[in-house]
Amino acid sequence: MPTAESNPSDAELLFLPDSAELRFLPEGPTATAPGKFSWVAIQHGPQATRGSLNLFDISSKTNRSFELPGRPGFAKPTTTEGVFVVGCERELGIFDTRNGSWQPFAKGIDAAVEGTIINDGTLYGDNIVFGTKDLEFKTKKAGLYLYRGRDQKLVQLRSDQICSNGKFVFDAGAGQLHLIDIDSPTRKVVRYQLDIEAGKLSAAETLIDLTSLDGVPDGMTATADFKSVIISFYNPNPAEFGETRQYELSTGQLQTTWRTRHSPQATCPVLLPMPDGSVKLIITTAVEHMPAERQQQSSNAGGLFIADTPFRSAPTLPLWPSPGKKE
Repeated sequence: MPTAESNPSDAELLFLPDSAELRFLPEGPTATAPGKFSWVAIQHGPQATRGSLNLFDISSKTNRSFELPGRPGFAKPTTTEGVFVVGCERELGIFDTRNGSWQPFAKGIDAAVEGTIINDGTLYGDNIVFGTKDLEFKTKKAGLYLYRGRDQKLVQLRSDQICSNGKFVFDAGAGQLHLIDIDSPTRKVVRYQLDIEAGKLSAAETLIDLTSLDGVPDGMTATADFKSVIISFYNPNPAEFGETRQYELSTGQLQTTWRTRHSPQATCPVLLPMPDGSVKLIITTAVEHMPAERQQQSSNAGGLFIADTPFRSAPTLPLWPSPGKKE
């Protein structure tokens, strides 16, 4: 019987940005409406100190880009169309695409250390769970945080990550919330019990060990039933394609593999509902750190890909209360 590794599916190139700035480090695709999603260009080049929020419409294959005041790690929609809550550099804030305004409401994140910025994040109700990354990708100093909407309090959950990446929170029943999380250099998917009111995590439990793979686990999303995870792998080595893989959480078994041809550095996936009722998989990929000669071989690097899935539904994304809470 064919396995997910021996019989992978190929994703199709959906969008290859014209500019090197937007191809450098696309991440964080997030469904905003059927057939529409946002994504962030974390930084517009190896020395850039700014990035952008981007809005993509599949029906017209158009992308609108909005420069941000720094390097974003994540952007999530709010209850007002066109307005997003964004983790940018060391601030959480509200960015309005209608007028380009930026209103920070939580500052001084990771203030006790140097050389980190906000990376991936997720919403649960009016709470945000997000992490930071060490820009040198080597020191266990990056934080994992909870911004608690009830009292607008910032709580540090951990201070020893290196590159806090894919994550989501879900209700596991019996009054328990689970945080599924990846600190990329560990190459493991772990589970915590999250107590939002107390602002605490349980000890980490390893669910999936990915240390045998060439690629580094980066962004992650859940299936609608929260029984499986879909993870994009950032492969810094020469390769014909990148991989995004689906694993069963309870067993760690590989279920499906999607490939991004001529783009080995896959960064983030999202399940996107479509107007016709189908669910597509969107995968972002990056050029970051890729030598010029390898870019010729990886001609689709920095592109956004789309793939078919068997799913009939996608996870419901909570909307951040707009216009946001201020300090």
